[in-house]
Amino acid sequence: MTLQQLRYIVKVADIGSLNKAADELYVSQPSLSAALREVENELGITVFRRSGRGMELTSDGVEFVTSARGILIQYDRLMEQYTKEGGIKKKFGISTQHYSFAVKCFVEVVKQFNTTEYEFAIRETKTREIIDDVHALRSEIGILFLSNFNRKTIEKQLQANDLEFVKLKECRAYVYLAKTHPLASRESISFADLEPYPCLSFEQGGEASYYYAEEILGEKNYKRVIKANDRATMLNLMIGLDGYTLCSGLICEELNGGAYKAVPFVDPEFDSEGVMEIGYIKKRNLIMGKIAELYIKELKAYLDEHSP
Repeated sequence: MTLQQLRYIVKVADIGSLNKAADELYVSQPSLSAALREVENELGITVFRRSGRGMELTSDGVEFVTSARGILIQYDRLMEQYTKEGGIKKKFGISTQHYSFAVKCFVEVVKQFNTTEYEFAIRETKTREIIDDVHALRSEIGILFLSNFNRKTIEKQLQANDLEFVKLKECRAYVYLAKTHPLASRESISFADLEPYPCLSFEQGGEASYYYAEEILGEKNYKRVIKANDRATMLNLMIGLDGYTLCSGLICEELNGGAYKAVPFVDPEFDSEGVMEIGYIKKRNLIMGKIAELYIKELKAYLDEHSP
């Protein structure tokens, strides 16, 4: 089994089509099929299941591709460190909860590189998918938060996926709403104040989704809840419906616009629960790339400078 064969398998897994993968790899479809068969025969497993929808990973295939990605990333790190040219296009990707500061820092990092030589990816997605992305090495880093409520569940998932959490910032809860909201002029806001208004929450799906909520105090039984799945829609609902969400207060006005504000959330009943630890997750014992290190540096600088 060769590194080239590993690259072939990962490419097919990413695209889900043998023909399209062959085109991107500049090899013939028969040659690519033969390379896949050689690896499967050598290992005695079936990596892909051929179906009408394309190439689908088997359970063995999922595990193999995850390991293959790790090997290729480590190899690329070594080439980057000890040679002037690794000979391949370098990649960097992150998965994150819907944090504008994470996007802002990503933008600042990308500006420093020639995008014809680097392949960048950012995924604003569900909490569980962040964990899955970093585990499968589709993303090198995942941005999320821990609290007293979700810590046990999230850490259990991290341990099961050989991931670790690194804390960047501890924040108190803030109410994020439009400047036109009736409560926007308050110095602080409690749950009693918020009761007449809809709570906006990013959709997570699945069982026990409240443990994966992006909003702190997601376990509370809100009387009015509206789900959304992207940041732009969430902001529109804040203006159109006087909705609100509970967040860290770390808001990038440059990306979100100046029509919103964060007001401190103060409620004695939930005082011990209103603390968020913002941080990143990464694969254990994986050499972090130079771009990832630069991104973490940008995050730390931004969070220190823009503390609410």
